[in-house]
Parts: sequence; structure tokens; C-alpha cells
Amino acid sequence: MQKKGSKFGIHRVIEPKGVLPQPANKIDNNMDEIYDNEILIDVQTLNIDSASFTQIKEQAGGDHEKIKEIMFDIVAKQGKHRNPVTGSGGMLLGTVEKIGDALKGKIDIKEGDKIATLVSLSLTPLRIDKIKDIRADIDQVDIDGKAILFESGIYAKIPSDMPEGLVLAALDVAGAPAQTAKLVKPGDTVLIIGAGGKSGMLCCYEAKKRAGVTGKVIGLCHSEKSTNRLKSLNFCDHVFSADATQPVPILEKMEEITNGEMADVTINNVNIPDTEMASILCTKNDGLVYFFSMATSFTKAALGAEGVGSDVLMIVGNGYTRGHADITLELLRESEILRKVFTELYA
Repeated sequence: MQKKGSKFGIHRVIEPKGVLPQPANKIDNNMDEIYDNEILIDVQTLNIDSASFTQIKEQAGGDHEKIKEIMFDIVAKQGKHRNPVTGSGGMLLGTVEKIGDALKGKIDIKEGDKIATLVSLSLTPLRIDKIKDIRADIDQVDIDGKAILFESGIYAKIPSDMPEGLVLAALDVAGAPAQTAKLVKPGDTVLIIGAGGKSGMLCCYEAKKRAGVTGKVIGLCHSEKSTNRLKSLNFCDHVFSADATQPVPILEKMEEITNGEMADVTINNVNIPDTEMASILCTKNDGLVYFFSMATSFTKAALGAEGVGSDVLMIVGNGYTRGHADITLELLRESEILRKVFTELYA
């Protein structure tokens, strides 16, 4: 008889008691027995959150053996993969191994199905037995291991018309283009910071679709490579490269591009800290800033906006919005060029 579990996985929290699995310092990652409302997953690939993996790579000096050590240490101490510096996790791809008795017949997956989890690794009980391969350029790590998905956890079945690596890469950032679809209106001027990255390219495509011919999409990239790649996609009306941690030159460039009007909507997708002020300064007073980046500091954003007298509405990026998996995968089906680039980079 399987033990009865909490919908939100509270039964897995070891310490401190009384909190949910995400903020917990340690959770139970024993996979020998599952609770009646859990799904046991045989894990194939971890897609580490970009801010988290960037930090781990820097800490390891790019050395793959040190990256492995850091990852094993995180999981050994916490029972999950929550980066202690960034607080973020990622998501995973795997095969459903076992479904708890209370869930059988009530969910649309069965044992043997391949799924991608759409909840963060920062709350997912995880056991890593072996790290087989590290694809540092795309933040993916192949492992032998197990994970638990709670009853409240969301997931997506891997579609048959796309390679697994492509699906995993896209679903990792599914919240960003889906939120863009909700936030951008016809005629809007939209600035996307970190526009040449994974979430950035998806957001540029979606923003252009929503802003329409009367709107304007501006893409800010960091490297020459990502800038050239974004230009080749033709999703943006303007593309430029700059250091997003240096707000003054970016402000001046935006004033030039928009004739001082600035952006109605700014979407921040970067994976490094200290980009809050560039986002705020480039957005008009009654505009909106969407911080999808897990490197965002609420304190810096709030006090920074106050310090420059900006009345922007700031939204914390929620990795989940209703239908986000379907919306994001449909973008790759809609746009041949977007799918081609994603396939080359991530599949």
C-alpha cells in the first residue's frame, strides 16, 4: 500500500518543516518507494536554467569534471538541483517509469511515455547516478538518474514531429514567448534584451506577430554572433549589440531608435545580473517591463525604478502560463526559419 502524499509535495520536505519543496533546503530524493500521487521518471537529460548553468560554468572555470562535481554536490546536499547562488533550476526530459495508484487513470500519460517536466528542478526530487555528457553550449546534461513529479507538477508529452533535444530546449523557456503573446498589443514598440538567445529569439518572433506592421520590435544582443544570427532571422525592425549591464549607452541608443518615445514593453531574457536598470530606463513611464531572467534582483529593480522616478509596471517572469508548451512548440511549426535555427543549435 503506497503512502498518501501531499498534492504539492510537502511530504518530501526534510528541512525546514512547514515550507514547500522549492524554498526547502533539503528534500527527500529516495526513489525506492513512491507516494500514491507521485510520478517516477527515469531521467535522460537535464536542461539547466541558463542563469544557473552560466554561474556553474564560471565557478568551474569551464572544466567539465568540476561542473560534474558542483552538480553532484548540489543534489547531495539538497536532494534536488537548485543552484545555491542563483536559486534557479531548469527542467528535465525522461521516461515515465511508474505512476502512483491515486493518479492512475486520472492523467493523460502512461508508463513508458516520454515527457518533459515543466516545473523547476529547484523543487523536483532528483537522484543523479551518473553524468554521461555535458553540452555546455546549450545548458544540457545527459544523466542516468531518477526524478519525482508531484501531483501538482505540469509536464508535456514529447511530440513525434520534433527531435527531443529541440523540444527540451524550447519548453525550457516556454513561459517567455507565451507571456509575450499576452503582453504585446498591435502598434507596440517592444524591446527584447537578450534577444539572440533561446528565449529571446522566440520572443522576437511572437512580439513581431503581436505588434504587427504598426509596431516595432527592437532586439538587443550581447555577442557579435548572436547579433548576426538575429539579424538573419528578420524578426526585428532594429537589432544592436551592447552590454546590458551598462544602461546609459543603451538608453542613448533607444532614444535614437525611438525618437525619444522609448518602449511600450521591454522583455528581459538575459542570464546575467545587473540588467535591471537598462530594462527600466528604456521603457516609457506608463510602459511594462517583463523580467523573465532568473538573474533579476527584485530589490535592484524596485529601488532602481524609484531612484529614476520611473512609473513602469514590472512583472516577475513566471515560467508557467496556461498553454505555454503548446504555444511555444507551435511557433517552431509556424516558422520554418526559427525551427531551422533551433534545430541547428539545440537538436
